[in-house]
Amino acid sequence: MKFIHITDIHLVLPGQRLWGFDPLARLDACLADIATHHADAAFCAITGDLTERGEPDAYAALKKRLERFPIETHLMLGNHDDRTAYLHVFGDASASGHVQKAIARDGSTFLFLDTLKGPPSSAGLYDAPRSAWLMSELEKAAGTPVYLFMHHPPFDIGHDLMDLIKLDDAENFAGLLEGHNIRHIFFGHAHRTISGQWRGIAFSALPGLSHQLPLVSGSVETVYSDEPPMYAAVLLANGMTIVHSDAFMHRSPALMHKDAERGDWY
Repeated sequence: MKFIHITDIHLVLPGQRLWGFDPLARLDACLADIATHHADAAFCAITGDLTERGEPDAYAALKKRLERFPIETHLMLGNHDDRTAYLHVFGDASASGHVQKAIARDGSTFLFLDTLKGPPSSAGLYDAPRSAWLMSELEKAAGTPVYLFMHHPPFDIGHDLMDLIKLDDAENFAGLLEGHNIRHIFFGHAHRTISGQWRGIAFSALPGLSHQLPLVSGSVETVYSDEPPMYAAVLLANGMTIVHSDAFMHRSPALMHKDAERGDWY
């Protein structure tokens, strides 16, 4: 089974730019590349910061593109999003009014979480109504493999800025997961390629489609940096989770003859 992970697209109004980038153009290029090379994906997940300022017209631009995108797509909210504006355009709230959902594929459960706390904080929140939903879905999973998608990481990632604005109630969140077969957490927010293990659970994150965050603050003059945007193609097979990150806008031929290195390698 294959699915796609995208994060931090930070859309602004059509025709506008953000920190020198055109987020809509980058999204268009990303979706086109996925449709060309990964049309067999079961679904696509976009883990938050769908917009930069939560503008309804930015959500409308996203909806228009997803309507013609051939792969089922599930959206989450990040700290740059506005839940009211999002729901006005997409209208897919859970019973508690949050943007959360569960899907089942190939004997596994995929849970898409809403960690938006709201201004003035950029940190995340997973309060009682959201936690109740998660506990219910984990009980329904009944020990089968579960994959979580969320914007804010529920742990420090070793970055001086992002560790200040992770999920607020991380310990309580960790308690919700105990005793369940959580295989992997896919998150955004960090604007960097990250992978590792937390409390025995594998995790991964991606660069955003817009700006990135330098690993070491001060290594460039500005808070944000210009680094290659990526999406991930995730493969689940034989008990394994394989995450391929693809810098789709920086893919070009090497300086070699097109027929070089095409012999019998095995």
